[in-house]
Amino acid sequence: MSENRFLRGILNSTSESHSLLEDAQGIITGAMLATLGVLVLKAGGLLTGGTAGLAFLLVYSTGIGFGFAFFLVNLPFYYFAWRRLGLAFTLKTFVSVALTSALTGIVPQFLTIGETHPLAAGFFGGTLVGTALLIFFRHSASLGGFGILALYLQDRLGWKAGYVQLGLDGMVLVLSFFVASPFIIACSIAGAVVINLILAVNHRRDRYIAM
Repeated sequence: MSENRFLRGILNSTSESHSLLEDAQGIITGAMLATLGVLVLKAGGLLTGGTAGLAFLLVYSTGIGFGFAFFLVNLPFYYFAWRRLGLAFTLKTFVSVALTSALTGIVPQFLTIGETHPLAAGFFGGTLVGTALLIFFRHSASLGGFGILALYLQDRLGWKAGYVQLGLDGMVLVLSFFVASPFIIACSIAGAVVINLILAVNHRRDRYIAM
């Protein structure tokens, strides 16, 4: 899920405007929406960028559960989150990823999403995931991802975060051709566009301030 443009806003945010209970409510709500989004994307056989895309690749190529795969691929990024964005952000992100991973394994036992057209899955799944990310960002958290590594490398090596993010997502897309058809990949891109549009329009610190 692409975050490099929007994590910059988090760097200047604090949790002073949110109580612990409010943060907990936000993270739980975000995890529930993210889980629904993942289930819709999976029902359409779609992929996405970032670590979620890597998790989907593991799911489609090995058959393991998405929750475990998503938690596993995010583990290396917590170090970069701690170095780049601080301990509070890292802890909230760890909880967010862990909760989302757990829910994606549990919820299908109680909620079944039937056969879904890939394009519909892209639009609806992308909307759910984008809204979930927006909630996480408002509470100074995230679902991990390449954006954290991109910002870290920009600080350490001077590499442009946008180019790093683009290269990493591009590698995920190239790998997707081994497990998905061009049509599925096109619908997956549509879903990623929806996610980024939601974040671009709504995650504006010059307009919206969490209180």
